Amino acid sequence: MERIDFTNAALNDLERIVAIYNSTIESREVTADLEPVSVESKIGWFKEHNAEKRPLWVVKDFKEIIGWVSFRNFYGRPAYDATAEISIYLAPEHRGKGLGKQILSHSITECSKLGINTLLGYIFAHNEPSLKLFLNAGFEEWGHFPGIAKLDEIERSLKILGKRVS
Repeated sequence: MERIDFTNAALNDLERIVAIYNSTIESREVTADLEPVSVESKIGWFKEHNAEKRPLWVVKDFKEIIGWVSFRNFYGRPAYDATAEISIYLAPEHRGKGLGKQILSHSITECSKLGINTLLGYIFAHNEPSLKLFLNAGFEEWGHFPGIAKLDEIERSLKILGKRVS
């Protein structure tokens, strides 16, 4: 298994984070964005993260940033503070090598330090690799929203997978 490290993202990492994100758009499996996003458009999103409760980590091998992990608030109300949405993105050349499993496992382990009891993943129903990753990590389907996204004139469903982590 490839050795990877997790560090809190710095603003100068945002260009690489956005490039990795944009690499998923064309597949129409991962995100509801239809066109590439700009670094400038993601600055507010970047600033919503904080190392103590809702980190944005870059995942590095020995040479470069190969992916990233984001924890975001669920629904934005205080009663949901112990629940977070997790997103994991890998650069194209690092997908399908088992790194997602390693990243998700590490993220789950760190949740107690972040005050997170429940993790949610929002995954398109046709994104079989991501569904498999989360289901194999013990997540369960907690919600199904049929046909709520339109990608290239095809209606796509969204699943919410959840897991109690502490």
